[in-house]
Parts: sequence; structure tokens; C-alpha cells
Amino acid sequence: MTQSVPPSVPQADPGAGYLAHRAAIDAAVRRVLEGGRYILGHEVEAFETEFAAFCGAAHAVAVASGTDALALALRAVGVRPGDGVATVAHTAVATVAAIEMIGAIPVLVDVDDAHGMEPGRLADALASPPTGIRIRAVIPVHLYGQAVDLDAVSDAAGRHGAALVEDCSQAHGATWRGRRVGTFGAIGAFSLYPTKNLGALGDGGILTTNDPDHAARLRELRQYGWTRRAVSLSVGVNSRLDEIQAAILRVKLAHLDAANGRRREIAAAYDRGLGGSAIEPPRRRPSAGHVFHQYVVACDDRDALRAALGDRGIATGIHYPVPIHEQPAYRGRLPLGPGGLARTEGFAARILSLPIFPELDDMRMERVVTGLRDLGCARPPGNHD
Repeated sequence: MTQSVPPSVPQADPGAGYLAHRAAIDAAVRRVLEGGRYILGHEVEAFETEFAAFCGAAHAVAVASGTDALALALRAVGVRPGDGVATVAHTAVATVAAIEMIGAIPVLVDVDDAHGMEPGRLADALASPPTGIRIRAVIPVHLYGQAVDLDAVSDAAGRHGAALVEDCSQAHGATWRGRRVGTFGAIGAFSLYPTKNLGALGDGGILTTNDPDHAARLRELRQYGWTRRAVSLSVGVNSRLDEIQAAILRVKLAHLDAANGRRREIAAAYDRGLGGSAIEPPRRRPSAGHVFHQYVVACDDRDALRAALGDRGIATGIHYPVPIHEQPAYRGRLPLGPGGLARTEGFAARILSLPIFPELDDMRMERVVTGLRDLGCARPPGNHD
């Protein structure tokens, strides 16, 4: 679908987050510019402290991106080249890219009806990994803002001696049984990309952990392996969050709970709009506190629904249209866990992400709700024989 003019209801709008807090963000940037320190200074240290407190973690370590966060987390827990890391194919490609960045091997397992790692399939993969691969770590992805079944996933990983690294890149503030994600595994990894629930005005990432040794190792790895300046104890990388982004993120972190609350309000309105519809609303896990990074519906005639909403000026997205193991760069070379990825493959043709961001006002939200009611009556839009 192509549009000659911007949609009147965008699917996401990171610029609106800046405008909502413009005065405070401008003041924060000015403070950094006038302070004269731009890398790993006070703002980064303060953001790390504040984010750790927000998550309920003992430590937080800021880095340059969410992809780097995952790669450094795996190194910190001892994953080496040739080791296996169990994860999913229904995710952003960054999850798998991070595993391969350190020379490890992604082992892909299927997801459940709520789009998260299926604990039974994980247990099967850990018990019967692909020939020649030892799975040393597990990366469950808290996709779309909802925690996976952390009780079952943690249990499976623990029984097989695999380190648990949570991919929380879409789940800032999400909970499992009332506890924030990023605190269940050895390390939690978050992206701070502009469209995330907590997004910078550039790129960034941050890790959480309750283990002081992991925190020290992450700080070492993010800056050339230094434990003292200009002396590398180990081989590290350059992955540092800059002071300007940290200052911006401190402003936005103070509003994150309220922003997530607004996302829940929008999701509740969409739920009501889908009542009795053939368009399927997102599945929820009863113990998960969802923060709706995305509101993802399912529809047999997804492309027709998307086109019909687009005709009404309502933009949508597809997260994600092609499972990682079917993408050209990865097709045929990534090992799959027992049972294959049938559910993952089935989702790709049916899912659709509706507009959701905290600054979406009631009038535009109701336009989406009206569209859902009109288009979701009885059967999804499209031709039916």
C-alpha cells in the first residue's frame, strides 16, 4: 500500500514524545552542552542509577544500542563462539544478529499463542539440542510489551544450566507477577531506540542485573576491556551511551509509567472496538503486566484489512512480516529446535500492528476504534468465495 500524503493517524510517532516534554528535554541537552563532558559522565551515571531503581535491579549499565546490549550480556555470562543460544524467530532480527555478533549459534524455538517463547518447545530444545551444539544461554523476547511465561522459561533454563538473558527491548516497565522484567535472568537487555516505550532521540541500550560481577564485566566490555583507562584487561568493544542521550532519557524515564498507562488505555479502547469482531485482539497472559509497545491483532485477510484502514488514513505496521529463519540472510542455515516453527510461520501472514503511542489523542484513537468496528463486523474485509 502506498500513500501520497502522510496518514492522519500514524502507527507510531516518536517526535510527539519530544514535543510532549520539549522544554525539559531542551534544558537537559543545554545542560550537557554547557557542561563540556559528552561521553560516560554524570548524566550516564545518573540515568543508570535511576533506571536500575525503576526496574528494581541492583545495577544498570548503559551502552550504544539494544543489539550491543544483547551481545555484551551473552559475553558477560560466559557464552563463547560455537556455543548455542536458544531464542525465537518471531522477533526483530537484532536478537539473532546479536548472537551471531559474538560467534554463537542461534537455536530457534517456536512461540506460543501470545507471541512469546513456548516453554515446552524450549525445554525440548534444551533436552535435545541440534547435533554438536551445547546451548549455554536462553534469550526469551518479551515481545510487544508482554513478558513471556518467566516461571516456566526460567525453570527450563535452570534445569539445563543455561544462563537466562531477557530481551526486554519492547517491554520497559512490563511485569511478571508484579515484578519488572529485566530482573529475572542473569541480565536484562533493553533497546532505547526512538520508537521504544522508553526511547532516546538517537540510539542507545541499557542492561540490568543484580550480580555485581556481571555489572563490572559489562562496564569493562563496553569500553575496550578497560578496568583502568587505556589498559585493556580483556578484549572489549566501543559501546557507550552518550551524555546527551542519557540526559534526554532521564527526562522521559520520569514519565514512563504514565506513558505506559496511556498505552493501556488505548489498548482497552481497541479491545472494546473489537468486541464480537472476526479480528482477533492480542492474547494476554494472566500474570503479565502488559505495556503495549505494540497492539497486534490477527486477521485472515490481513492485507485487505490494512488497505481498508489505510484508505481511512490509519497507518499500520507488521511486526514482523518474515520470520528470521525465512529471511534471505538466514534461510537454511539456522538450526531449529524440535517440532519446528509452525506457529511462528503462521503468524507472519495474519498479524497487524495498530497505531499506539502515548500521545495518540482520544479523537484519533476513536477513529481507529470506529474503523475496527466497521471493518471487523462478522468477517474480516476482503473477498470470500
